Amino acid sequence: MNHSGGYLASDVQPRSALALMFESNSASLGPRLVWLASVFSLELILLPVLLKTEGPGTNGLGYHVSAFAPWIWRVVVGFAALFVTIAWLKHRPALDAISAEVAGSPISLPFLAAHVGSIAVFCLISSTLLERPRTHLLEVAWLASGSFAVTFAGFVFIRPVFWLRIVRCGGLLWLWAAVAAVLACIAGSMRDSLWPLAAGITLHLSQAVLNPFVSGLLVDPANRIIGTHRFSVEISPECSGLEGISLIAIFGTAWLIVFRKECRFPNALILLPAGVILVFVLNAFRIAALVLIGDAGAEKIAMHGFHTTAGWIVFNLIALGFCVAASRVSWLRVAEPGSVAAVQSFENPTTRWIMPLLTILAVGMISAALTGDFEWFYPLRFFAGAVTLAVLWRRYIDLNWRVGWLAPAVGVIAFFIWIGLDRFTATVPEGMPAPLSAAPPLARNLWLMFRVLAATVTVPIAEELAFRGFLYRRLLSPDFDSVSFRRFSWMALLASSMIFGLAHGDRWFAASLAGALYSLVLIRRGSIGDAVVAHAITNALLAVDVLVYHRWHLW
Repeated sequence: MNHSGGYLASDVQPRSALALMFESNSASLGPRLVWLASVFSLELILLPVLLKTEGPGTNGLGYHVSAFAPWIWRVVVGFAALFVTIAWLKHRPALDAISAEVAGSPISLPFLAAHVGSIAVFCLISSTLLERPRTHLLEVAWLASGSFAVTFAGFVFIRPVFWLRIVRCGGLLWLWAAVAAVLACIAGSMRDSLWPLAAGITLHLSQAVLNPFVSGLLVDPANRIIGTHRFSVEISPECSGLEGISLIAIFGTAWLIVFRKECRFPNALILLPAGVILVFVLNAFRIAALVLIGDAGAEKIAMHGFHTTAGWIVFNLIALGFCVAASRVSWLRVAEPGSVAAVQSFENPTTRWIMPLLTILAVGMISAALTGDFEWFYPLRFFAGAVTLAVLWRRYIDLNWRVGWLAPAVGVIAFFIWIGLDRFTATVPEGMPAPLSAAPPLARNLWLMFRVLAATVTVPIAEELAFRGFLYRRLLSPDFDSVSFRRFSWMALLASSMIFGLAHGDRWFAASLAGALYSLVLIRRGSIGDAVVAHAITNALLAVDVLVYHRWHLW
């Protein structure tokens, strides 16, 4: 029996975990919300194409609704994300009870027919508005048919009585979520008006930092340019500090929500303004360092390495400090009975799960910051991951590392999904990067060897420990180490897979699907070895695709 991530006595059932998963959760609340979101997304993509128009005219009610549609859509999506996330974290037992009842109710065919009919009427009126003079009655009918289509779609998957219970279980949460979504959209729309002020402050802070080190500093406040005769930078909206403020505000808010029981309120709220101020000030130091590096003659490193990576280094350092302060400072953390004695023998249970990945990411950011047009120090990522895993290896002995036949098959499936989506985007294959191609054969082959080793060995282990071993189970319970790998939850699977996908940049959708597959193969037998092998097979096949078919953009 394995208490940490392996098999629990309560998990031993005569049927497989995968069969139980689909039998008991295929029609519960989580999947139905995903189906509903999928239907809305598909219709939003297809309707403008079918109607071949962006709106019903150039004035009147229909025009104004169409003009505000993107803003309205952002508010709706923001409200849904906030409400669902906070309700799931704060009112989990009530939502589980509702979910169990939803699972016993069928999909509503009458509401499905009503939805299809409303869509048909909406399309008909939209076409009519393009061909005939508009009237207020026709535009009201256009708006009503669209509203009915949205409402009926919601009732297809979840009956009205359950929607009402979901809203009631959150109390006034629906109101706070709506206000927060509106304020977030307003703040986003104010970026164009705020960034000149933020850029101006950043310029003056950077000037104050550079004055002791640079003689003859050139500053152009009108164009927001600062530098020397040899190298200067323009502070654009992306460099004004607003992006860092947004990131740390989102991260800090999410942290305080997830770990709300461990935080002392209102004391812990001081972390948000402290993080915002710190990220803004350090952004000015980043601009100053960029000027100093460029003025020293390392223009390529300044523009291609440091410029694109230093911001993420700053954000990660502040986020790490946020986490350490929230979890270690007694003034910010709720004291538990016997905590004084416990602190002396404290060992963070998350260390073994996330440390390998954090080490790889930290070394990767430093490596990228120190390179110019090509990251020659990439092998350091492999060594950093390998050393960390070697140091912590004794802490992984108790995990289930067995590998079954399904793991390689899932890895192959994830690979075909990845390259299939890549082919769908019609990305033109790129040749080997010029600096690597021009390098001596020994240097080139060594770099390629460590790149493949990292992709197939250290990265799969580190990412599976972090995303499936820690994140998936942490979304299920604060005491994640007591949660079996075989425990299934749609919300945890989708959330952890989406975060895994977002960590892979512009290929987030393919990575999210791959992450979901790795989670399922892990849940099937509770073996972290299955997930690691599936992940490694995918990465190995991608490496072959890169090296044989020259699709270097996949790396």
